[in-house]
Amino acid sequence: MQKTLEVKLAALKRDPASRVFILADAKDADMGFGIASPGRNPDGRLRSLPEFREQMREIVSQGLVDIMLMSASTSEILTIQERIFDASAVTPAVRANDSTDVHICRGSRYLEAPSCPFASTTIDHIQAGKSPCSEADRRLGAHLGLYSVTFNNDPAGDLRTLEAYKAFRLEAEEKHFGHFLEVFHPNVPAKVHGIAPAQVPFFVNDHIVRMLAGVPSAGRPRFLKIPYAGPKALEELCAYDPSIVVGVLGGSSGTTHDAFALLANSKKYGARVALFGRKINASEHQLTFVEYLRLVADDQILPAEAVKAYHGALQSMGIAPHRSLEKDLELGANAFNYGG
Repeated sequence: MQKTLEVKLAALKRDPASRVFILADAKDADMGFGIASPGRNPDGRLRSLPEFREQMREIVSQGLVDIMLMSASTSEILTIQERIFDASAVTPAVRANDSTDVHICRGSRYLEAPSCPFASTTIDHIQAGKSPCSEADRRLGAHLGLYSVTFNNDPAGDLRTLEAYKAFRLEAEEKHFGHFLEVFHPNVPAKVHGIAPAQVPFFVNDHIVRMLAGVPSAGRPRFLKIPYAGPKALEELCAYDPSIVVGVLGGSSGTTHDAFALLANSKKYGARVALFGRKINASEHQLTFVEYLRLVADDQILPAEAVKAYHGALQSMGIAPHRSLEKDLELGANAFNYGG
């Protein structure tokens, strides 16, 4: 079945100013947050991994997102065994690496240390569910992965990050595996990385365009995933090379208005992709939340009006909102690295 991701990327290649917008549900949290990854049920009980996967099935069936991002273990079940994407316009994708700054474990100190490159899974396991594998096996699984890098202004550490990404790119190109590139802000405190806070988004922009300058089209990411750090940094990156499709990450859960306004503002200043994980997972009713994300993404409704309509939909379903409408219309801060 034709995938909406491919249709929209083709439209953006023809016309970088196209208003098409790619929306992803990032349900790969089990590669970062441990037991708490699936979030909580309305009664406050932690969801199980099977419940988490059932939500993915429902959102894929709904068909309003363009990408479902998963862990390799979840993709083995949903993509390879159950084949839920075969008759869907949604593209399956897998987190291809889990560097140490995404290891959010209770009692850990990893967020205090500079990110180190690491990958639990392999391209073989994403594509085929096993290694070694045949070319026929490769056709069974996902063919798109998220690769994440974090630069901390540490020459030795950042070099290891670049070397690991280069090795991944070369293998991905050899195995016809597409990827999108996530670039976080430094995960260590400012007193460690030594960059003035106002300069951090531009430090990240320069890293992105500098490293991609050495990568021909066959090995380039299909799009980027970066924190939204305001209009100036986003517009600068989008204007520099219009062939780069820029996307934003959703960050921590926040209010409903946070999610809708982030999407609208990022699109206004040049982004054409948004990947929301915790914002969808923490919502009162995920399918309805995604419905309004899509309406905002497609310029059908303004963010504040979408918040009001979402609350009206919750009321009609008899679902109590997490916050009053007044509180849910408030705007908070964005998160710039995985730990927030």
